[in-house]
Amino acid sequence: MLNTSNNNTRKMIVINGGHFSSLAGFYEEVSDILMSGADWKVGTLDGFNDILYGGFGVFEYHEEIEIVWKESEKSKEDLGLKATQEFYENKIRQGKPFNIELMQQKLENLIAGSGQTLFEILVEIIESHGDITLRLD
Repeated sequence: MLNTSNNNTRKMIVINGGHFSSLAGFYEEVSDILMSGADWKVGTLDGFNDILYGGFGVFEYHEEIEIVWKESEKSKEDLGLKATQEFYENKIRQGKPFNIELMQQKLENLIAGSGQTLFEILVEIIESHGDITLRLD
């Protein structure tokens, strides 16, 4: 959902965790919201990072926006340890073009409790963009 009423000139974009329960579902949600009218969809973490720069979706390059992630606790669970473990196991199983050693290390770190979940990775990607404010609801 895109709310065109601005908070301090920031466009508000709402991601609804109730609309998805997997990484593929997250990609579908953000594609529908952030890439409305575009002819391609997000399908990777790198692709998600790329669209957050703006300029080819619903907001412009360097435009200040606020992303509100509703039902973020549900997403934190859905995109938590189990989903992340499956994500890395699938990459390892697929092999090239993925860096198997890196994926194995990330999986081992996750299991040891020192790795990031998919939810944490997505939050970090959003927060790495200085023009974007993230609010977890």
